[in-house]
Amino acid sequence: MKGRMAYMDEPGRISIREYDLPKTVEPGAALLEVIQTNVCGSEIHIFNGHHPTMRTGGLGHEMIGRIVELGEGTETDGAGQPIQVGDRVVPVYTINCMKCPACLKGYPSHCEHTFTYFMQQDTPPYFHGATFATHYYLHPGQFFFKVPDTVADGEAAAANCALSQVMVGIDVADVKAGQNVVIQGAGGLGLNACAVAKDRGATVIIIDPVPLRLELAREFGADHVIDLSEHNSSEARVQHIRDLTDGWGPDVVIEVTGVSEVIPEGLDMIGVGGTYVLIGSIGFGHPCDFDPAYAVRKLIKIVGVNRYHPKYLHGALKFLERTKDRYPFGRLLDKCFSLDEVQEAIESSARREFARATIVP
Repeated sequence: MKGRMAYMDEPGRISIREYDLPKTVEPGAALLEVIQTNVCGSEIHIFNGHHPTMRTGGLGHEMIGRIVELGEGTETDGAGQPIQVGDRVVPVYTINCMKCPACLKGYPSHCEHTFTYFMQQDTPPYFHGATFATHYYLHPGQFFFKVPDTVADGEAAAANCALSQVMVGIDVADVKAGQNVVIQGAGGLGLNACAVAKDRGATVIIIDPVPLRLELAREFGADHVIDLSEHNSSEARVQHIRDLTDGWGPDVVIEVTGVSEVIPEGLDMIGVGGTYVLIGSIGFGHPCDFDPAYAVRKLIKIVGVNRYHPKYLHGALKFLERTKDRYPFGRLLDKCFSLDEVQEAIESSARREFARATIVP
């Protein structure tokens, strides 16, 4: 039997390729059928040629899949829950060996083997390290978790990237009830961050240029939304946010835009003793100028957040289960594409024509 995959032949050009499905699944491994996979900002960066090493191969990492075959000894998920063929699961898209120096120092998100299978789709079992495909191969030792029955496919599809990632950022910032949190960007990361911050009891202000996204932000609990077209200068936005925070400025600012030009504005608006969390700026080659005196004089803590410990994916699924009636996670994915339409999905996502694109192979 064969499966299909969207393969980036070079930045800016995708074709659909066929590969043989594995005849056997090795002990401790599993083969998944991809139910749903989403376009994340990182795919846009890679597709546009902004990644320093990823120039060709399969794309995609945010997904939910269904088990179609289990290797010998694969009996439980990463939380010890029994699994069987037919179960829906979400994988940690990176490898965490828990043995290398990074893992032993407490940074499994930066394991030496993190991207072992990325851009390796011409090597058997082919369907690994990329989710824009009909199938996905879980290697032995790769963390994955069973999706609760009460959580829908579309709600869980973003758990292993967007939701888990912002949960790390909000933990790092130690967001507390009663604090003011500004989120720069209302894409997938920003809307998930809004829900998590609201669940912590924070007052949330979210900034974005797309009215559709700002409407969704209100549904995700945002107390205030700021449209860039209405407050079209940095000075106006900073002053408006200070007015909304009793003149003090926010306690936490979270950057999820991937646009480095917003960083000086975030440092300007934040209050004394605040924390600035950088999540979206994953692409190299986009420096910005900022005055370090802002950080020194206002005692600002600047933190970079990238990837996550596997425990956060388990926590993300529990969060979805607990808050499924409170936030419209299913509505985050408002444009559906087929596997043959992956290139269109990425290009239209880059143009911000909708909130988020999902692909149903």
